[in-house]
Order: sequence, then C-alpha cells, then structure tokens
Amino acid sequence: MSETLSTSDVASFEASSASLETRTYHLKIWRQRSDRETGGFEEFTVPDILPDQSFLEMLDVLNDSLVAEGKEAIAFESDCREGICGACSLVIDGVPHGPVPGTTTCGLRMRIWQDGANITIEPFRAKSFPIIKDLVVDRTAFDRIIQKGGYVSVGTGSAPEANLTPIGKQNAELAFEAATCIGCGACVAACPNASASLFTGAKIAQYTYLPQGQVERAQRVQKMVDQMDEEGFGDCSNHAECEAACPKKISITNIAKMRKEYAKSLFS
Repeated sequence: MSETLSTSDVASFEASSASLETRTYHLKIWRQRSDRETGGFEEFTVPDILPDQSFLEMLDVLNDSLVAEGKEAIAFESDCREGICGACSLVIDGVPHGPVPGTTTCGLRMRIWQDGANITIEPFRAKSFPIIKDLVVDRTAFDRIIQKGGYVSVGTGSAPEANLTPIGKQNAELAFEAATCIGCGACVAACPNASASLFTGAKIAQYTYLPQGQVERAQRVQKMVDQMDEEGFGDCSNHAECEAACPKKISITNIAKMRKEYAKSLFS
C-alpha cells in the first residue's frame, strides 16, 4: 500500500526542494597585486550557487573555476568561518561584512541576494591597513596596539580561588562585552576618518572594568592610545559608523571610557 504525504510533509518537501534551486551571481571584485601597484575591479559570473551556501563558499566556487581555467585565484582571508576569528573582512556592496547587521562575512548566506544579483566586493580601505593582495589587507597595526598594552600583574604563588575576587555584575558584563571584540577592523573600514578608537577602546575597557591589571591601568591606556596614533589611524568624531558596522555590536561607550581613562592617566 502506497503512503500518502500529509500537508506538512508536502510543504517541507517543497521547501527543501526550493533550497536546492541554484542561483547565478554577477560579481565585481577588486584585484590588486600589492599596495605598491594600482588595482582595479574585475567582473565575474558565478553560476550554480545554492541559497544556503555561505558567501565565502561562493568565493571558493569562483576560485575553483578560475584555477581550472589556469587563471590566478582571488586572494581573500578566512580562518574559522564561524564568526569568531575576524579574518573574513570584506566590504560587500559598500558595507563592511555586508548588509546583515551583527554578522561577519563568513556568516552571510547567499539567500539574502536574489538570483542574478550584482555584488561588489572590496578590501577594507584604510591607510593603516595596506593591501597585501586583492582582498587581503595587513592588519598587524592592531597587533602592535595590543602589544603596547603590556602585561597584567598577578600575585606569585598558588593561584587564588576565582570566586574570592569580587566583581560587580555590571562591571563583569561591560568587560565581557568589550572582550567580544574580534579585531576584524570593520570599525576602521566603516569610519570616515579610519579611526581605530572602537577597537582600542574595547581592548582597554575589558581590563579597566576588572580588578586584575589595575597596577598597569594608567600606563596601559597611554601606551595603547599613543600606538594607535602612531599607526596613522584617524581621530574619532562620533559618527558611530563603527558601532553600526561591528559584527559583535560593541558600543561606542567604550570609546568614551578610553577617553576618560586617558585623561585620568595624565594626572596619575
């Protein structure tokens, strides 16, 4: 006896079948051999893309086809592809990490673009992020800012019991929020001044709210802010574009915290 499908089964099957319908996208991608050479856009058409494929998987498909044709693959950066490493930094249709708020490039699914859509892909644009190749930029300026933060003093001997160090709930939450910064650089790419204040402010704040590291508190903020300026990042002018582009939705209140800490450090 043949089995009949329920209405819900039919709807589920139709939905799964629809998800298998492939799409074609027209890409306009920035190509550049190095920061010493002039770059430009090249156009590509990528067929047979499933709506549930990620944006980076779509670029993988394009690169596979280019290599098969004996052409040079497009250089782009990625690592975890889980939205936690910050490597997949692209400007998509003029927006760092693309049109979905609170999402890294690797978290984008191609279903948000209609079949036949035109998509423009660029690297992060900032003087302090020189282009290495194509869509890959050098973000080691961030590493140098963090390095200037130095160390955190701790007592020697046996490790203290964690629960014996009281931390207020509000401070713990603020520190945790700041610590979610993945250092992707979207704040710099979105800022009209190419400021790194949101990144630097978050890295400073995550220690400022905690009892650990208070010995170095004043010198930490001075050294990190000074290094940020030395790297050539622009000044913050409170446009708040950084907060809007941040995939972790880090608040610009961390910039205010950094400024307050820096001013206090000058008199400590």
